[in-house]
Amino acid sequence: MGHIHLIRHGQASFGADNYDQLSPLGEQQSVRLGAYLRQRSEAWGWELEAVLTGSLHRHAQTWAGIAQGAGWTHQPLVWPGLNEYDSAALLAALPPCAALASPHTPQGYKQHFQRLRDALAQWMAGTISPQGMPDYGAFVAGITSALAHIRQHHQGHVLIVSSGGPIATLVGHLLSCPPESTIELNMQLRNTALTELIYTPRKTRLVSFNTLPHLDEHQYREWVTHA
Repeated sequence: MGHIHLIRHGQASFGADNYDQLSPLGEQQSVRLGAYLRQRSEAWGWELEAVLTGSLHRHAQTWAGIAQGAGWTHQPLVWPGLNEYDSAALLAALPPCAALASPHTPQGYKQHFQRLRDALAQWMAGTISPQGMPDYGAFVAGITSALAHIRQHHQGHVLIVSSGGPIATLVGHLLSCPPESTIELNMQLRNTALTELIYTPRKTRLVSFNTLPHLDEHQYREWVTHA
């Protein structure tokens, strides 16, 4: 029976002109996760068989940090279906909202994610079509195709570096969650969090979701982030 380690990218640059860039803390989180995974693989006697990532810059940076911390040299298979949805396009598809606060303020941060929840729900229901984005069914297919590839070509430990939306969507798909629950799973995912699956050629099951064992020690308490 194989294992899939789903990893959300490290802290990115929320509120900046280019979100798709790890912050210095995001880089540290990734290296720390790599060191933990190396320790775990040695303790449990397993070797990493393959790596898949989305094509976003923050995915590549996160894998680079993990590889550095673990001493791994695997070349990842880049799978665009593991890319995040376009939150800006989703929000732009909603009716205009007056007096939006800056996302750097507590009020603006809360308002941003309230609107994002609404936009996700409407996209999943097919009531909005954000510019440049696939419909939700195609988004799900892009993610589940990566899972099908792993089940067809691998038997051991595989690591996937992706984003909160694809990871939550895959978990929601495996658990047959309603859209509202999938959105809440998405909103709870933390940076460099581990979600683990076990798989055979025919089935995939969830083992754990959104864990941070590499940041459990007191010295890393300020390293836990969500955006």
